[in-house]
Amino acid sequence: MCGIVGIYHKDNDVAGDIYDALIQVQHRGQDAAGISTWDGTKMSLHKDLGVVTEVFKTNESLSLEGNVGVGHVRYPTAGCSDASEAQPFYSANPVNISLAHNGTLTNSDKIKDALLKTHFCQFNTQSDSEVLLNLFSYELYKTNFRTLKHSHIFSALKNVYKQCEGGYAVAMLVAGVGIVAFRDPNGIRPLVIGKSGDSYMVASESAALSALGYSFERDVKPGEAIIISETGELLKKQCYKKSDHTPCLFEFVYFSRPDSTIDSISVHKSRLRMGDYLGEKILKEYGHLDIDVVIPVPDTSRTSAMQVAHKLDIKYREGFIKNRYIGRTFIMPGQSIRKRSVAHKLSPIEIEFKNKNVLLVDDSIVRGNTSKKIIEMVRNNGAKKVFFASAAPPIRYQNVYGIDMPATIELVAHNRTVKQVENFIGADTLIYQNLEDLKLSAHIGNRKITRFEDSVFTGKYCTGNVTKSFLADLENSRVDSSKR
Repeated sequence: MCGIVGIYHKDNDVAGDIYDALIQVQHRGQDAAGISTWDGTKMSLHKDLGVVTEVFKTNESLSLEGNVGVGHVRYPTAGCSDASEAQPFYSANPVNISLAHNGTLTNSDKIKDALLKTHFCQFNTQSDSEVLLNLFSYELYKTNFRTLKHSHIFSALKNVYKQCEGGYAVAMLVAGVGIVAFRDPNGIRPLVIGKSGDSYMVASESAALSALGYSFERDVKPGEAIIISETGELLKKQCYKKSDHTPCLFEFVYFSRPDSTIDSISVHKSRLRMGDYLGEKILKEYGHLDIDVVIPVPDTSRTSAMQVAHKLDIKYREGFIKNRYIGRTFIMPGQSIRKRSVAHKLSPIEIEFKNKNVLLVDDSIVRGNTSKKIIEMVRNNGAKKVFFASAAPPIRYQNVYGIDMPATIELVAHNRTVKQVENFIGADTLIYQNLEDLKLSAHIGNRKITRFEDSVFTGKYCTGNVTKSFLADLENSRVDSSKR
């Protein structure tokens, strides 16, 4: 999962604002960051490995000139140990272009092979984002423009859409044009647009807009392309039509900030409803449990946990102190790193656990090792019984649309029953959210959306031809040994 930002300002340089916006989407990626700007004659770029404050720790790194620009934060993936993998990616052919991309092209190898044969493109990384940049550059070149116009951009993007499969949201900086933003035909990956006076901003999440004083205008539609010109003109075109709008369900479970709205669905309210439905399930199916207190596993699960406690009419307590300087553990590369991080990230408050039957509520269970470690800590702090509830159903399958889920062999629920997962993590009772309840939690926020991208729970992929060979290659790339 990555975070992208694009800003046009009528009068001022935008590097500082993009920096501030990237801070707001830092939760979407802590591995690398970058900013690219355009001043009408020159494109400037600074990127490196690290969080935003590390990459841009000097005034010089933020002195990028230009009133239009894009930014990117990236999360750890296999093979990302080199600054060359950081974004935005840059190309000078046929014009200066910088691209920031969130998502995954499921057919990037096919596109790459075709570009190598037809256009003799050079690739410096294994990133599908570089493939996407080269594809757009080639399609723009094929328009045979003499003077680059907006129509050439839209024409090139129509052909990009015809060839790309997967989930993606993109913000590009195109010299002589401005910001070009577009979203996959299924609307899997989020992308929003905001306005402040005569300035515009696109971002992965609406929370970034509000933090910088931009009013939320709308979500970019699936298959839609947006151009924010160098003169501040906003143009739009539906470049690809798709009947099924299927936003990623895991955005609401885990990734997005609670103060964000995605496709008119409040993330906060969806998590409240997750807690309501989970609480109702516990009352109906697990009413025999003698629960003394409900405690969330911080941070994402807090909203759901409060509603669970409300439904059960049981005390809600904060039982963990969280170290804010440790990032999200499930996207960290390597199991040994994650184990150390969990121990450093959460410190239990003994008085909240001692001699109590505790219901822990988490947003989801991925590998299960974090849950296992937390349950061990709770027992070591005197809990009599530890019940564990997940606001999401069992995660059993790979995600192919931009979430770096582990290999299926590392997913604790893959080929395991609920009872077997319960035994693995060491809970006295394990309770999962029902999938239909989870989907309903989001659907109520926007009843026009009737389907969601839920492949991590179902193994059903909503786009293109996700082949067995593709899944096998993805599986190999995500095994922990490849990330050490």
